[in-house]
Amino acid sequence: MTATIGSGKTVLFFKLFIPGLLVLIFAQGCNSSANTEDAKYSAERKRMVARDLLKKDIRDPALLVAMEEVPRHLFVDPIYRSFAYADRPLPINRTQSIPQAYIVALMVQSAQLSPQHRVLEIGSRTGYQTAILSRVTAQVYGVETAHNLAFGANQLLKKLDYVNVHIKQGDEFLGWPEYAPYDAILITDPIPEIPQALVDQLKVGGRMVLSLENSHGIQRVTALTKTDQGLDKKIIAGKAFISVTGVDTEEKGETP
Repeated sequence: MTATIGSGKTVLFFKLFIPGLLVLIFAQGCNSSANTEDAKYSAERKRMVARDLLKKDIRDPALLVAMEEVPRHLFVDPIYRSFAYADRPLPINRTQSIPQAYIVALMVQSAQLSPQHRVLEIGSRTGYQTAILSRVTAQVYGVETAHNLAFGANQLLKKLDYVNVHIKQGDEFLGWPEYAPYDAILITDPIPEIPQALVDQLKVGGRMVLSLENSHGIQRVTALTKTDQGLDKKIIAGKAFISVTGVDTEEKGETP
């Protein structure tokens, strides 16, 4: 279709205008969809903080802000994304899982971190806890055994602009001695014994938070404070809800 202007010349008005209009409408539609999704997940994070953290004595202000801001749904497998803000761990693969948000918050709060601290994270997995730590402390150094997880976590954290985190693939129980001593060390998976190499990398006065598993398989979230005389132990919670052998995906009738 053409249109005539004052000089008598015709222009392909609609041929030029309509395609551009369609592109604009499509772009606005995509932006609207993205904004709706962001708003949805933001609301879910607020509910998670109110329901699963504040009601369970997570009180650290900086930590609560981090838990409300970090997009947990981006750190889980897309097939489990609808469960990202449920109060439960989620599978990564057959042998590993991302801990429930409450356990992440409990361990981070128990480390008693400050904005000046340097933290060693043992078992970075997909990088969710790493991202939380990055919002409450100065530098985070993570060690992850699985090459694909270490690579994926680094890529995602870089994409999301978490600039004060560093993850390497390696033996988790050897830690990362190049940047020791650390103000705090967090160990993701339950272990029966505390590796001496990690104790050596902790500052005197620093705290190590982990889930200790006894010979009966009972897990207890424990905070250890390093002193000149050794390690002072304090049990924080009776069960960690972290598993290295996978997660029961049939919970309360839901199957992710």
